[in-house]
Amino acid sequence: MVPVLACSTVAGIPVGQLIPKDRLDAIVQRTRDGGAEIVKLLKTGSAYYAPSASAVEMVESILKDKKRILPAAVLASGEYGVKGLFVGLPAVLGSKGVEGIVQMKLTSEEQAALDKSAAAVKELCAVVDSLMGW
Repeated sequence: MVPVLACSTVAGIPVGQLIPKDRLDAIVQRTRDGGAEIVKLLKTGSAYYAPSASAVEMVESILKDKKRILPAAVLASGEYGVKGLFVGLPAVLGSKGVEGIVQMKLTSEEQAALDKSAAAVKELCAVVDSLMGW
């Protein structure tokens, strides 16, 4: 997960202006670890609440042609410097499915985190390809 804090606002005010950096960093980390935290609290089962709520929101945007911008695993074609991989990016979802990928200006730290994530996806795909003999 690569949070883009410059695009995170409360009533139009960037969260960085409302929350001290150390507190914001803690919130970001807790968000990253949220799935594991839910699994730990549930003791059994998995963290399915957030993914299922996200899926409902995505399906509603597509069926009702809302053209909402939502995070989605999409095939990148050069956006953010990523090509030929399915990665999580902000996408416009409407009646035609993914109708576009939204390009935001990332900080160098955010871009580095996205590059690291894309590299991990690429590595995992290579492992799967070798195991499957493709």
